[in-house]
Amino acid sequence: MFQGETAITIDDKGRLAIPTSYRDQVARESGNRLVVTYNPFDSGCLYLYPQTVWERVRDQVNALPRTKSVSRNLQLKLVGAATFVEPDGSGRISLPASHRNAVGIDKKAVLLGMGDKFELWSEQAHLAQIRQTLTDADLSDVPLDLQL
Repeated sequence: MFQGETAITIDDKGRLAIPTSYRDQVARESGNRLVVTYNPFDSGCLYLYPQTVWERVRDQVNALPRTKSVSRNLQLKLVGAATFVEPDGSGRISLPASHRNAVGIDKKAVLLGMGDKFELWSEQAHLAQIRQTLTDADLSDVPLDLQL
């Protein structure tokens, strides 16, 4: 399980170093293969899936009916944009320029461990998300029995 927030620097070649605390887990769970793709729900964010998790997500998304626009949009943003990346000897992965540019990731980003995947946020988009406050109206459709 991935969890936690890490400030990340993207180098001039578009690479980021996977935090050392995650490297062994990434190698063990995915054979050192990750998949980078767009987050279809939030602008300013990319998803980083371990390959094994990605394959399950990909198959579910591809099974959606292609005649529905929401399904087609998910297929486009998740499957169509998916790129395999492998950490180099220093634990760095190269993010495609098209992906970085589309979500506004330049030099600084935030990597969030979100259970079975990572989210990589542009610094600005992450700050905007963190500064949002949830209201009762936001939670009205969600059955919550949480003790936070």
